Amino acid sequence: MSIHEEIYFKCKSQRVFGALTKAEQFGELSGAPAEINPESGGKFSCFGGMISGLTIESVPDKRLVQAWRAGNWAPGVYSIVKFELDEISDTETKLVFDHTGFPEEHKAHLEQGWHERYWEPMKKYLEA
Repeated sequence: MSIHEEIYFKCKSQRVFGALTKAEQFGELSGAPAEINPESGGKFSCFGGMISGLTIESVPDKRLVQAWRAGNWAPGVYSIVKFELDEISDTETKLVFDHTGFPEEHKAHLEQGWHERYWEPMKKYLEA
């Protein structure tokens, strides 16, 4: 199972990367507690622990890859999320997003969650 999306933000890639990797910024945009260690091997937790995992790869302002899981999944079950940033201009960044390896029965909920809990709040936060 996989989800692929391309989202455009009216800001520099540095701001998008910061929103994804800085706990304070993610907490502000999501309205929920977050702990994020963006270094490779670092742990993260967001939405008060509803989502957790490990940072696999982090290239500032370019790429973030995480082993990602929802709290209601079976123990030990992780998926992979990849955020690739392409700064199109000084005022626009394209985020290419891929989420793979998640339990099939969660696809519709995940697709909705990425929009409602990530893309929409990020646009409001970054483009304000």
